[in-house]
Amino acid sequence: MSHPELQQRLRDLLLERSVRRGDFILASGRRSTFYIDARRTTMSGEGLALIGALGLARLAARRWTPDLVGGLTLGADPVAYALVAAAHAAGRALDAFTVRKEPKTHGTGQRIEGCFMSGAAVVVVEDVITTGQSASDAIAAITAEGGRVLGVLAVVDREEGGRATLERAGHAVEALVTATSLGLR
Repeated sequence: MSHPELQQRLRDLLLERSVRRGDFILASGRRSTFYIDARRTTMSGEGLALIGALGLARLAARRWTPDLVGGLTLGADPVAYALVAAAHAAGRALDAFTVRKEPKTHGTGQRIEGCFMSGAAVVVVEDVITTGQSASDAIAAITAEGGRVLGVLAVVDREEGGRATLERAGHAVEALVTATSLGLR
């Protein structure tokens, strides 16, 4: 499939599997007439393949060459795995990590798990950006542990101020799909 065909298929898949209409209260506390449960797409085989291919293309277009990708669990996890699997298939080294919402209270007590290492170049990934709070939380944890954030890559930008918040904080943002491109705005 061509790049435009991959993008259209991701939009179709999100609309089929992830978008619900109704009256919803989002994690931000805001009300919305639509909800995007992106995990129904990001945790599907086809979704993983699409996100991996499109995400790697977007990283290349931005000239981001991360050592690692990851973000706040749970939404970021399948996005990171899609990217590392696609990178491996393309013969490129890329590993993943996950940021816990709170540090573990047992074992090593780490907040960041997986392949994270201090000094690594990192792209923070998200399933859906609304206010940007999850990405901001992940960025704070990553930078506190010595990671260097290149930018943020989201599957969906709801276009509700999250991108602007992250960009004002100095973090470039890329989204594979927007609420507008899904016909939700």
